[in-house]
Amino acid sequence: MFQKTKLITATTIGLALSVSVFSTAALAHEDVKNPVVKTRMMAMEAIGGGMKTLVGMAKGEMAFDAEKANAAMGIIAEKSAMAAPLFEANETDPKSEALPAIWENWDDFVKKMDDLAVASKANMALADAGSLGTALGQVGGTCKACHSDYRKK
Repeated sequence: MFQKTKLITATTIGLALSVSVFSTAALAHEDVKNPVVKTRMMAMEAIGGGMKTLVGMAKGEMAFDAEKANAAMGIIAEKSAMAAPLFEANETDPKSEALPAIWENWDDFVKKMDDLAVASKANMALADAGSLGTALGQVGGTCKACHSDYRKK
């Protein structure tokens, strides 16, 4: 019974995080006219929301909560695994933060997105604040590597 309750709680938290992130993203990206770009931006916003939760815990801005941390890492893993296909079409919008370098260096971009998916999946069993620090180092490094080359500053 405990396992079932724990699973339901983790699922509920994950859904709440997803809804919260998507609601915020929808408002932030309401001026985006291109639906392909909007979908990409919302996926990347979800990844950012997961990172914000994890960084907040790491900085002590909120207490470490294993269920919330793992739900946030799960969102990062899920969205990063689907991100590269969302960028296949070289579509733009004035509000887009994606650089043309994505399509000029497609294989490198895909590798960096894959690196994020692998790092986040490998860190989906966060048990304490110590494991969170290590996970953020790995996952955050993959985010930075991609943003440095493929996102407007």
